[in-house]
Amino acid sequence: MAVPKSKVSKQRRNKRRSTVWKLQTPGVTTCPKCGAFRLPHRMCKSCLTYNGKTFGTVEESPKADGEASA
Repeated sequence: MAVPKSKVSKQRRNKRRSTVWKLQTPGVTTCPKCGAFRLPHRMCKSCLTYNGKTFGTVEESPKADGEASA
């Protein structure tokens, strides 16, 4: 039979049983410029803007209309 080596205190036991430490889903907002979903206080990955300022341009991958993908 399994026997604990030392006593587990009430505080340690209650910490383990609590559900406060479990992660919650992050709050997701929409970008005011493009409408894509993004995390609050972060730059938008689709249009590269934050707080009304643009921090770069989005490069689109070249796609040929007539070529088939392998």
